[in-house]
Amino acid sequence: MPQMRSRLPRATGYADRAHAGQVLAGHLHGVDLPEPVVFGLARGGVPVAAEVARALEAPLRVCVARKIGAPGQPELALGAVTAHGPPGYDHDLVRAFGVSDEDLAAACERERAEAARRERLYHGEPVQLAGRDVVLVDDGLATGATARAALRALAQAGPRHLVLAVPVGSPESVRALRGEADVVVCVLQPVGFAAVGQWYRDFAATSDEEINDLLAELGER
Repeated sequence: MPQMRSRLPRATGYADRAHAGQVLAGHLHGVDLPEPVVFGLARGGVPVAAEVARALEAPLRVCVARKIGAPGQPELALGAVTAHGPPGYDHDLVRAFGVSDEDLAAACERERAEAARRERLYHGEPVQLAGRDVVLVDDGLATGATARAALRALAQAGPRHLVLAVPVGSPESVRALRGEADVVVCVLQPVGFAAVGQWYRDFAATSDEEINDLLAELGER
């Protein structure tokens, strides 16, 4: 499936995540998605994904990806991992810290277990994805570490097509992720990108209560 370049007018920023999802949904109309399942990356990607699910009349699911922190600097992500699938590492950063994948194995498994626990809280049982069209949505791409891990996990389920859709992202991260999905849709790729939140007027944290409300409405279509 070719990469999509939308001809819709470009957004310049978003009021909030719901607005971003509505704009993003418009940019997905040209993508062949006959039987889609929409995944939101927890937590901030879920309200964006909810608007995409509404527009596509698709079920909403949640994917949890956990950062794998650097030794002594847990806030710095060397990579990320989901409940299922291989971890995704920034190998330049891994080399800069002088560590190997094996050195990070314990942290990886700890975060994998936490991702699985959180997914069970949201859903219970996994959904069958083989042969279906899977759309992964986040509120934006900075490093792309969590999106990469999520895409690799979803790819293992055998979807017909795998789509990554985000309202805004670093151009470098968008390019780096094109090999991880059949289609990558990113509405805004600003030069000098610094942070996802700068493109939202309201970027308040998404709560578990908000996620559960959205899943109650859209999760079992």
